[in-house]
Amino acid sequence: MKQRHTEHRSLGEVLKDFVTEHHLEDGLDKIDARDAWQKLMGNGINTYTTNVVLKNDTLYVSLSSAAYREELSYGKEKIIKMLNESLGKELIKNLVLR
Repeated sequence: MKQRHTEHRSLGEVLKDFVTEHHLEDGLDKIDARDAWQKLMGNGINTYTTNVVLKNDTLYVSLSSAAYREELSYGKEKIIKMLNESLGKELIKNLVLR
């Protein structure tokens, strides 16, 4: 008969181990970065956001409005800081607005 594992762990711990063992952190980070952008920027900017992609430590954001792209470019450092605070880790080092 099989012995049961008697150690009790929370579901969060089990999921974290699963993500680590299966190397899923990068994919989850990409989703988290996109969600953080949408949450942080709100409906006004999101209306003109066509794509958000995290590659390595750079967040690439495509905007359909040149005016918003120019305006946001002045506050890149602040946006990066706010995104990283929202994510809870230093995930984004560069922001490219296209």
